[in-house]
Amino acid sequence: MPKIDNIEETPNPNAIKFLLKEPVTNGTTRSFHSIEEAASDALARPLFEVGEVASVFYMDRMVTVEKLDEADWDDLLPKLAVPIRAAEAVTGANGGGNGGADGAAGVGGALGALMSDDPRVLRINEILDEKIRPALAGDGGWLEVLGLKEHTLSIRYQGACGSCPSSLSGTLMAIEKLIQDEVDPEIEVVAV
Repeated sequence: MPKIDNIEETPNPNAIKFLLKEPVTNGTTRSFHSIEEAASDALARPLFEVGEVASVFYMDRMVTVEKLDEADWDDLLPKLAVPIRAAEAVTGANGGGNGGADGAAGVGGALGALMSDDPRVLRINEILDEKIRPALAGDGGWLEVLGLKEHTLSIRYQGACGSCPSSLSGTLMAIEKLIQDEVDPEIEVVAV
């Protein structure tokens, strides 16, 4: 059972990041936007069952919960701590977290690049791993590369970044500029 090490605000006022002492996944991201999506997930489902939760994102030693606009953090935080503390920590190199049907949806970084035969995708993921994903994780979010078709790179923000206005505008433009400068000046980045 992971202990909560700290709770941090994120740039998104509707999202809070729980930092844990033990990991709940080993490098795999999990992202859910409804209780139906989270039905088979041992960590996300009970967080949605608390009520007033809009999304759940977790990886390694971090759990980000986004609340509904009308919810109050003072009421919600103690209730969210209960299922987080009850979650199973993973051990060993092949621990995958809490199972769930969404495991494949979280594939990004080097693993996602292995699934593509386009060398640009490998380079894009390297750049994102070096320069973008650490900052997003620091804010309680993540970035998943969905694919590259011709000159259009599709990405999906996860966690606190998924509904944060700055990620959908300024951050997206910065990512596009970085990829254009370092990979291909014709690439357009779109968030889906």
